[in-house]
Amino acid sequence: MSIIQLKNISKIYNPDTIPVYALDKVNLEIQEGEFTAIVGPSGSGKTTLLNMLGGLDLPSEGKILINNTDLQSLSSKQLIDFRLYNIGFVFQDYSLLPVLTAKENVEFIMQLQNRSKAEYEKRAIELLDEVGLGERIHNRPSKLSGGQQQRVAVARALATKPKFILADEPTANLDSKSTNDLLDIMKKMNKESNITFIFATHDQRVIDKARRVITIDDGAIIKDEINTSVA
Repeated sequence: MSIIQLKNISKIYNPDTIPVYALDKVNLEIQEGEFTAIVGPSGSGKTTLLNMLGGLDLPSEGKILINNTDLQSLSSKQLIDFRLYNIGFVFQDYSLLPVLTAKENVEFIMQLQNRSKAEYEKRAIELLDEVGLGERIHNRPSKLSGGQQQRVAVARALATKPKFILADEPTANLDSKSTNDLLDIMKKMNKESNITFIFATHDQRVIDKARRVITIDDGAIIKDEINTSVA
């Protein structure tokens, strides 16, 4: 089932002077359960593309449909609410709140959804246990390694039961062991729970584990391949 459709998407800066195309007539569909990497050199447009997928930016031309919802038809508040309930984000810098514990960081986004205390506490503990941090739930980010902080970020992204997870260079600040551990966790969730993951990355370790690799350059998709060696 297609959960994301980009139709002739362009993002144009300086349209009235010398136009710069960050994206140029991009067409893309993402199916439920994909484990996909978007790759390309710096300045190629992959982060702009990820921002489009996440509704963090809107196109100059074209249409974005997520679960058949046209993002351009939403007001600013509706778009914020839509992201809250439909999209999970994992960032390069973890973006955890330093004054909160691991458990509280995961709970916070569910509190924004007005879930009951019993529900968000239970889910936070379950998710942190699933990412291997069951014994560190009361630690603040400063007491966690980079890899552990990124696991908290993954748990937080999953907490809202989103339609898909967007991960922007999630392994950039991690060593090899932490990277492999994190990717194994996400791969397991993808396989067992059919959770859709979409990465923007330079990291060959991520690319090697992706079932689909989309290459972008100069704002256009130049290659879209299935990695047949990945289960």
